[in-house]
Amino acid sequence: MSKKLVECVPNFSEGRDMSIIKQITDEIESVEGVKLLDVDPGKATNRTVVTMVGTPDEVVEAAFKAIKKASQLIDMSKHTGEHPRMGATDVCPFVPIANLTMEETVGYARKLAKRVGEELEIPIYCYEFAAFEEKRTNLANCRAGEYEGLSNKFKNPDWKPDFGPAVFNPQTGATAIGARNFLVAYNINLNTTSTRKANAIAFDVREAGRIKRVGGTIAGKIIKDENGNPVRVAGSLKKTKAIGWYIEEYGVAQISMNLTDITVTSVHKAFDEVSERATIRGIRVTGSELVGLVPLQAILDAGKHYLSKQQRSLGIEEAEIIKIAVKSLGLDELKPFNPEEKIIEYILDKDDNRPLVNMTIKGFANETASESPAPGGGSVAAYLGAIGVSLGTMVANLSAHKRGWDNRWEEFSAWAEKGQKYKKTLLNLVDEDTNAFNKIMDAFRMPKSTQEEKAVRLQAIEDATKGAILTPLAVMRVSYQSMEVMKAMAEIGLQASISDAGVGALSARSAVMGAFLNVKINTAELKDKDFLDKVMSEAKDIEQKTIALEKEILAIVESKL
Repeated sequence: MSKKLVECVPNFSEGRDMSIIKQITDEIESVEGVKLLDVDPGKATNRTVVTMVGTPDEVVEAAFKAIKKASQLIDMSKHTGEHPRMGATDVCPFVPIANLTMEETVGYARKLAKRVGEELEIPIYCYEFAAFEEKRTNLANCRAGEYEGLSNKFKNPDWKPDFGPAVFNPQTGATAIGARNFLVAYNINLNTTSTRKANAIAFDVREAGRIKRVGGTIAGKIIKDENGNPVRVAGSLKKTKAIGWYIEEYGVAQISMNLTDITVTSVHKAFDEVSERATIRGIRVTGSELVGLVPLQAILDAGKHYLSKQQRSLGIEEAEIIKIAVKSLGLDELKPFNPEEKIIEYILDKDDNRPLVNMTIKGFANETASESPAPGGGSVAAYLGAIGVSLGTMVANLSAHKRGWDNRWEEFSAWAEKGQKYKKTLLNLVDEDTNAFNKIMDAFRMPKSTQEEKAVRLQAIEDATKGAILTPLAVMRVSYQSMEVMKAMAEIGLQASISDAGVGALSARSAVMGAFLNVKINTAELKDKDFLDKVMSEAKDIEQKTIALEKEILAIVESKL
């Protein structure tokens, strides 16, 4: 079963003394099963956003240790900063990442809240999905009055902390612990120093909007509803919180935003909307910055959005899509944007077991030619498949950019995107085939001194052998499927590159045949005959279909040469 993963993003009220932050993050890194992903300090806000990910119980332990250390090192009575805050550890949200429901995530958040309240005697408010009552769902309500208002807040029975004492501790303040969906903290840079102008734009776009006034000016009388509550004019972006501020560190005003559901308001939608509203007010957006980490999909969606505006193919390499996103959003205006440090999937993949794919072409050839039995034919077959569909994808991208075919760019872009997906899958199978072979070798090395050990060893060999069969079968399946790209490009693609579509088909066919040999060689000692019959039936079917499709594609190519 796949591992459960949860992200935790504690915000500490210290962004200037990095020795303090280092002591706090050291506590996080001391817990096995937890990875510190990002530490993002801000001098003007005097606040550091820390991101960690790991298995739930271990993340709870790491968060507790970090909160405890922060309570010892940070004195809130001396804290000043631009960002709203109420405690040494101001907020500590949990975010489900993998194989974890929100209900389970809430349980872990409340587990931490209870422990911090009881053991550290810090007043705790549970917010968002972890809230015990509706009014505490919104973090802004929990933090209303900020640190300076805590003493009076605790006197109000309606605002008794969920855990911990209702007693004001000048050093630690209070902490909000919650569970939420992935939140993107995003700041948009303006060519002005005016906080008032920045706030006006923030009010234009944030979901809460602004209070409605007579005449529509700040001097106008507040309009109230029949219950005496101020009437609000909603902003243009749903699931968005925003304020305007001046950042002395950069010498510009910003719109500081929390995008609480990027499936509703994406990063690029927020950027475009703020740009439009700023222009109306005579202000220009110059760039933006992401605070903390961002999901890969959010950046890819942005890159594809701006590529679409340019009527360019979306089926290009992932790194190029990210580059377009970074330049379009101006993410590198204030400081360099390194995807390896800002995109959560890239950080988690740093330790991935893909040594072959990460080699140079020469390195891969040399390793294959060495005396080591792996990589072997299975990995080479997967690579052949990747190279084949890469050629088909190239033809699609060239066709999308052909002069005079501007009205067809989306058609070819769709084929290029398909090709990129096939390529990515096949590249992953390059290393997977070698990993499958190594598992067989590991199984053969298992002890066999007793009957019990022999039985365990034999079962491990059987299981590993099945894996070594299923991997090349997957190579066959995907390589055959990828030939649809080469066929389409032979039929409708750029005439000058039709030979490339043909070479791509030949490579894909070789990948299928080569992978089939690797299926066959692993079947000799397999005891599960039902499994074997099913595999061989599918493999033979793919082989026949591949041969037929290759002939069809080559006939199209030859007819146009």
